[in-house]
Amino acid sequence: MEVKSTSKYVPISPKKARDVARAIQGLPVSTALDILTFTPKKAAALIIKTLKTAIADAEHNFSLDVSGLIIKEAVIGAAPSLSRFRAAAKGSASPIVRRNSHIRITLVGTEAKKRSLKSPKKKAAAIPQAETPAESTEENV
Repeated sequence: MEVKSTSKYVPISPKKARDVARAIQGLPVSTALDILTFTPKKAAALIIKTLKTAIADAEHNFSLDVSGLIIKEAVIGAAPSLSRFRAAAKGSASPIVRRNSHIRITLVGTEAKKRSLKSPKKKAAAIPQAETPAESTEENV
């Protein structure tokens, strides 16, 4: 079962956030939370929020065990940027681009095993053996 959670229009550059997201891909949720808690970057705090949302969704909406969740992917995509201009020398203007990101985290958990209602395997039918030459001679005598 896959659980996806997204945070949109997060005010951080995607390039800066991808470094943190790469560090947690493929890890169990508990390990990823520990890593993010002690990572001294702004992106870590923003990714923790999205990860906690995904964990809560998995637990309450899909009844998955939190200890068995693994981060399948943590993707940071570019969101629309805010473009501004600042006055520069000789009456010109220089651009200011404030980049935003979309954070998407996908968790994978193991589902409860369901009983299969298939019929039991049939044993191979006994193959009748051909008469041996000794048996056939006895009957003819």
